Amino acid sequence: MTSKTLVRSALAVLASFAMLTACGTTTARDSSQHNAADTAFAQQMIPHHTQAVDMAELVTGRTTNPKIIDLAARIKKAQAPEIATLTEWLKAWGESEEHSMPGMDHGSGMMTADEMTTLRTATGDDFDQRWLTMMIAHHQGAVEMARTELAQGANPEAKKLAQRIIDT
Repeated sequence: MTSKTLVRSALAVLASFAMLTACGTTTARDSSQHNAADTAFAQQMIPHHTQAVDMAELVTGRTTNPKIIDLAARIKKAQAPEIATLTEWLKAWGESEEHSMPGMDHGSGMMTADEMTTLRTATGDDFDQRWLTMMIAHHQGAVEMARTELAQGANPEAKKLAQRIIDT
């Protein structure tokens, strides 16, 4: 696959994700209806979304590709409200807002410190390819966490968010 094909394909996939997850946030209306899976989902998605925002912020000054710049802006715009919603759910459920969860490894789509360092030092086409490749893996990890929420969660709003993540 050529560099330009990779960039176009990745932009299309990630743009859909950013656009659809920004379609609205939900609140946990029934704070009594949640279980450990819902709590883990919220606690794990907060640092996951935070890293997506961190990755999106790296775009400034490292690429001139207008599609990547636009996508990064949409990712930041979509993720921030969801972080707030997830935090609200944890408060409503009386659960810890502690976001450092064991098991948040590379398999969850989280980038390692070394990968983030490499991304910070890249520019131009090298940055574009690395950023898109990492962002795809990152969002694939979100889909896996969402599938776990659907299979094991109890809160209807959390499951709705999980389904929206999968659908996008």
